[in-house]
Amino acid sequence: MTLFKTLIKDHDTQRDLLERLMQTRGDSEERETLFKKARLELVSHAAAEERALYVPMMEIDETQEQARHSVAEHNQIDELIEKLEGIDFDAAEWLTTAEKLQKAVTHHLDEEEETVFQMADKVIEDHRQAELARLYREEMDDAR
Repeated sequence: MTLFKTLIKDHDTQRDLLERLMQTRGDSEERETLFKKARLELVSHAAAEERALYVPMMEIDETQEQARHSVAEHNQIDELIEKLEGIDFDAAEWLTTAEKLQKAVTHHLDEEEETVFQMADKVIEDHRQAELARLYREEMDDAR
């Protein structure tokens, strides 16, 4: 599977986990379980994606700015996850923060799929993309 198809498959998993998380109520075991799964998926994906996609993009003048922007969005997502970790599951603030997280993640994933991947595909050679796909999958397998 290509690097971009692999990333999109994981994006679909993230969208699904966040959608299911938003359907939960209060301080429930389901909310806690889904939050832990979503957190692990988001954090692991961001770290692996940065190494497998954004570091190589930063080495290329044409894609450097976009790569930095995307990494900054990863940091914003991390901050929202950290904020959620400090809020009780049944607090109203938890739900509003979770909605902000879902919106930030969705924006980020859409931007990657609609813009970033096309940019990267033009400047990263096919054989290098295959190496990066392997790196990404190995890092995700280790994190899961």
